[in-house]
Amino acid sequence: MCGICGFVKNEASAPLDGALLKRMNDLIAHRGPDDEGQYMDARAALAMRRLSIIDLSTGHQPISNEDGSVWVTLNGEIYNFLELRPQLEAKGHRFKTKTDTEVIVHLYEEMGDDCVKKLRGMFAFALWDKKKEKLLLARDRIGKKPLIYTEQPDGLAWASELRCLLEYPGVRKEIDPVAVDLYLSLQYIPAPRTIFKGIRKLPPAHILVMEKGRARISRYWNLPLNGQGAAPPPSLEAAKEAIREKLKESVRIRMIADVPLGAFLSGGIDSSVVVALMSEISPLPVKTFSIGFAESEFSELHYARELARRYGCDHREFIVESRMTDVLPKIAWHYSEPYADASALPSYYVAKETRRHVTVALNGDGGDENFAGYLRYMAMNAALAWDKMPLALRKLIMSGASFLPEKNAPVSFAWRLKRFLKSVAFSDYPDRHLRMTGYFSEDDKDIVYSEEMRRRLAQDRGQALAFLSEAYGQCAGEDFINRLLYVDFVTYLPECLMVKMDIASMANSLETRSPLLDHEFVELVYGLPGRWKLRGINQMKWIFKQAFKDYLPKKIYGRGKMGFGIPLSPWFRGELKGYLKEHLFSPEASTRGYFTRPGLERLIDEHERGARDHGYRLWALLMLELWHQVYKIR
Repeated sequence: MCGICGFVKNEASAPLDGALLKRMNDLIAHRGPDDEGQYMDARAALAMRRLSIIDLSTGHQPISNEDGSVWVTLNGEIYNFLELRPQLEAKGHRFKTKTDTEVIVHLYEEMGDDCVKKLRGMFAFALWDKKKEKLLLARDRIGKKPLIYTEQPDGLAWASELRCLLEYPGVRKEIDPVAVDLYLSLQYIPAPRTIFKGIRKLPPAHILVMEKGRARISRYWNLPLNGQGAAPPPSLEAAKEAIREKLKESVRIRMIADVPLGAFLSGGIDSSVVVALMSEISPLPVKTFSIGFAESEFSELHYARELARRYGCDHREFIVESRMTDVLPKIAWHYSEPYADASALPSYYVAKETRRHVTVALNGDGGDENFAGYLRYMAMNAALAWDKMPLALRKLIMSGASFLPEKNAPVSFAWRLKRFLKSVAFSDYPDRHLRMTGYFSEDDKDIVYSEEMRRRLAQDRGQALAFLSEAYGQCAGEDFINRLLYVDFVTYLPECLMVKMDIASMANSLETRSPLLDHEFVELVYGLPGRWKLRGINQMKWIFKQAFKDYLPKKIYGRGKMGFGIPLSPWFRGELKGYLKEHLFSPEASTRGYFTRPGLERLIDEHERGARDHGYRLWALLMLELWHQVYKIR
């Protein structure tokens, strides 16, 4: 696991700026505190910071081929490198290390740009072909590892984290107002945009090739749409067996490490299954780490303890409290751009505590997207039944629900019901999806936006809906449930969840691995009928639970979805009330031109009185302002 950065000039002219490369590399030292390296020639400069996981003695990067004509830096892990290496050696390639990174160099020599298709793992890499004067940037299929870049008149620069690119000459800190608008809707800024106009993210499953001063971007992988993948298992029982075997293999190859290893254990189905399989494989007790809250409705610690006891894990727990928000400016710095998923806070702390004991931690990320584990899948499915109800009955329900209090997001039934009813007022899937998952609706934005912000956006409002609509359009031929899963696989999962896990872990020099996001496992599961994932109206993750029923305690097997939320509503009525106002109404905030003070005061007042629950919206506003302050953006 590493951080990478570098730049390539369009023409060889003055010597490349080694001091610039070092400044960029130093900004990601937390991603790789064990080692650093760089390569420079007349046109290319590559650098890396290394967190040593495999081949601790000879894995120094950048790594080249035999004659030094091809160089590579890798952020991530290639899990099938032990399989690929003998194949390449049989073709005459000579290896000088035992690291997975070196496989990329020789695979590129054999396959060119298509080398990425052979890699199984999480990765972002930069490869420089000196003879061809060609740059290849690549990002893994699911989007576990980030890669950000900027094109400037003199060339192209890239990095694992956005802040590195602010060092590159010519890059301006010019805010993209559409990115701010997307952030308020979605809680994140989706690729290829970033918060700055001149900086872009390489999307998952894409490569960027730069030759002769021109960059081209192409996609190399997608989920197996319309039955294009391998034939699915012939029966339900065969499918359950295939799920068990493929996931066990995925866990096993992610336990390869030359450093201490453990697992996050939330108490949910996904992480519990991963820990159960690790316990089957490991001869020693698995080290597990859990995080919770004093507010019982947000804490899953008792479930995690139950699973840890069953498998004899070496288990540790940690409690997050509102006073711990003093770390928020630090979190804002690490994310490099506004990010509003509130679970970034507990994710940071669980990674910090885990790193005290291990260097690598497996997790349960991807279970919900594979097996329909979010409540919104159930709600979107229920919306189909809603459409068939008599109009008079729908009006009656709408009328009665209008009196329900909008409190205790996201755990209360009343809050969820009102959110559902607001979504079913729209007929299109993307509209409903956005209403069920979005933070600020367009009406909410109208409350807080200034006239200046409206002018800056001009005709560009509604980009969040366009983003989701494009994803729905890509999978039009899929069954209903798999269509919902596809949309999350290409939007929410890479743009929000993978960003959160990468930043939270790497901020603490911890590598995290996700067996449920192995692309071979994902392809297998996506090819199964949606009705096996969401069975009936409310049996979420049905086939997953059936496949691993014997691995789990009954109280975990039978529980519903909880999510990794934090108690924002009471915090903003209590300990964080003053902290919020101090930042939103600071002199600096008033000069940004995004919002009106009366609009912000209205949200805060409604929240404090309990008229509406704006906890997640207030968090988004707070993190936006903190980011501006940390990065000194006017």
